[in-house]
Parts: sequence; C-alpha cells; structure tokens
Amino acid sequence: MACSATAKIIPNPLLINSSRSAENSESCCKISAPLGSKFLGNKLLSVNKAVSPVDRRSSAVVAISSDVVKEKKLKSSSNASNLLITKAEGLELYEDMYLGRAFEDMCAQMYYRGKMFGFVHLYNGQEAVSTGFIKLLKKEDCVVSTYRDHVHALSKGVPARQVMSELFGKTTGCCRGQGGSMHMFSKEHNVLGGFAFIGEGIPVATGAAFTSKYKREVLKDGCDEVTLAFFGDGTCNNGQFFECLNMAALWKLPIIFVVENNLWAIGMSHLRSTSDPQIWKKGPAFGMPGVHVDGMDVLKVREVAKEAVGRARRGEGPTLVECETYRFRGHSLADPDELRDPAEKAHYATRDPITALKRYLIENNLANEGDMKAIDKKIDDIVEESVEFPDQSSVPARSQLLENVFADPRGFEIRPDGKYRCEDPKFTEGTAQV
Repeated sequence: MACSATAKIIPNPLLINSSRSAENSESCCKISAPLGSKFLGNKLLSVNKAVSPVDRRSSAVVAISSDVVKEKKLKSSSNASNLLITKAEGLELYEDMYLGRAFEDMCAQMYYRGKMFGFVHLYNGQEAVSTGFIKLLKKEDCVVSTYRDHVHALSKGVPARQVMSELFGKTTGCCRGQGGSMHMFSKEHNVLGGFAFIGEGIPVATGAAFTSKYKREVLKDGCDEVTLAFFGDGTCNNGQFFECLNMAALWKLPIIFVVENNLWAIGMSHLRSTSDPQIWKKGPAFGMPGVHVDGMDVLKVREVAKEAVGRARRGEGPTLVECETYRFRGHSLADPDELRDPAEKAHYATRDPITALKRYLIENNLANEGDMKAIDKKIDDIVEESVEFPDQSSVPARSQLLENVFADPRGFEIRPDGKYRCEDPKFTEGTAQV
C-alpha cells in the first residue's frame, strides 16, 4: 500500500464485524468537532462562542471525512502541487523512521546478549506516529512519553549514543545511567521523560502545557510552545486520562493527546477492555476535537498533526488524536508474543510504514534507490557507533546512587558535626547487596 493520501485504509479483517471498524472503512481520518467549533476546508477552526454545559452534554458526535487527508488521484507524472511533501521533507521522514527501526533492532540484539537489563519495550511498527508528530515540533516544544520511549527521544533529537548508553546503564546516558529503558529524559531536548506506569506521564504533560499557557497569557512573553503527550490504548480507561482531558479543555491548554492505539494492552485486546473502542470520541465529550487517523501512514499522521499543533500554537486549545497502529514485536523483549492472532500480525506486516513511505517517495519521483541506500548506510553507521560508545563508557559510581532522589541532592540529613551523612564512606555499604 502506498504511503499517501491516495491510499485507502485496509480494514483489519479481525475487526470488520466489530464496533471498532469505522462507519466508512475508506475514510482516512475521522474528525469529531465539539459544539463551538467548525470544520472548514482542511482546517479545524474554533468559533469564539461560549458553549453552555447543557449544550455540550447534549451535543451529538458526528463523524465526517477530513479534507486534510482526502483522496487525491495522483498520476504517474506527479505534479508537485499534488504532493503532500517535498523531497527534503520526505527524506527527513524516511531517515527518522529508519533510525527508529534500526535502533530498536539493535536494542533487541544487545538485550539478548546481556548488555541491558530489566524490561525493554520496542517501537517497531509504530514509527509513523513518532515521526509524523515530533518532526513538526520546535526544540522548545515538550514531549512526554511512556515506557516505549526510545524512538520518541530519538525523533526529538536526543543522540542515539546517549539513548543506547542509558539502556546500557552507563554514565554517558541521557540520565547518566539512572533511568534505563523506561525513563528517557533530556532537559536539553525537552523530553520530559518516559514513564513506567501507564497514565502517569499525562499529568506531567498537562503541567508542561499549563506552563506554556501561563508564560503566554500572564508573563506576556509570546510563548507559543506546545506539548505532545503520548500514551497507548490501555491508558485510556485510567482516571488521569479523563482528568487531564477535562483540565486541558477547561483552560484551553496547548497540548495534543496522542493515543498510540496498537490494539493490545500487553495481552489484553483493546476490543475486550473498553465499552467504546473508538477512543477519539472521548475528545468531544470534553469539548475538544477528536481525530482518528491511520497510524501506519506517516503522511496522514503528519497532516493531522500539522492541524493539531497549529491549533495549539494559535491558542485554540487541545486535540485528542487516536493513531491506529500496530507493534511488530511482543509487548516487551520478555514477551514471547503468543497471544495475538498470526493472521492479524501478518496483515499489519504488509502495511509496514517505512516500506510504504519508501515506495511513495520512489513512485512520485521524490527519491531513488540511491538516496534510500545512502540514508540506510548513514543510519547503520550511527547505530553501530551508538553501541561502541557505551561499551567504552563507565558505569555510575556508588556515590551517584543517592543523587536526584531527594530534594537535597546530596542525600539524607546532616550529621551533628555539620557534614552530610552521605559523605561517610560507610554510608552506602551493603546497598548493592540490598
């Protein structure tokens, strides 16, 4: 399937008879606009009109096809005005997606060689979501992730060697080896963390968006920063999700809630765990636009992301975007992946987002095989170096153990002689054994 607005979504054969399937399976995207908003052309524009709680509660949820991703009949000669991206943009998207895939494949090799420990959750198959959203951001914008966070950090600009070093538990990692796979953080790149527990990152993202709102409206510094909150379908029945949707809509915060719906919460099918599997409908319930998009097509994701990010920058409030995607590996590298139907996995394997983008670029004369191979070689070298670098790096010293644990960065209390107890060489004796 070509990765473009010309292609039709291939319905999951396992979902055709379920409530998860769209009313119109050929629609690339569904947008449900709350009262007080209207969809005009390819823009979702807020109307400056107060909406009473009664009106909002009684509003009907209406699904319409988005003009942003409507089908266009592209001819083989390809008029550039019909294309959704330029050559430079297409190559940038391909490079970022290939980096994410190659990096995660290397992580699997290193994990099985005993180079990293604990749970490691890979992102293979979902690259279109990370790339489609994050590559539209500025450095000042914030990203909040989940435990499946390596690729989000890479897309935001954290060097591959720092991410891999963190996975190896080395001091050269982006968290000096104290975070590991599920806790990527970079102050420099405004990656506010991966979070091991589902839902706990959403309030952090909401707080970051509130900071941007405060700087813009109270401090009057012209701030137009936005925040992306990534989370999965399994999170969408948790309380933090609903509380933060309410708060973001109430205060019109510049945040985009991005649901990476890969259809499975560990081993629980999304269809079995929620009363209404169409997550995007929860947006209008709180007075914000709700969008469903094909998360296996980076160009469709990117077009929806453009509008959502633009709305946030203009001060028009939050958007809920459900990206229907699929992970190509088990929940984690410790998961044998025996619960998902082989037919379902085979179906989504044919819709690999990287293969689809590559085909689109070549078919529309935006790139050739030589361009693709050059990028592949460049990324392969980066990933190889990202493994060599932590191998030569040191593990954290014992003295680092208590840093960044308490508000007092030096440890527990002060001794009677006025010195910190943690300065006593015997203070951490036995800690490793415990």
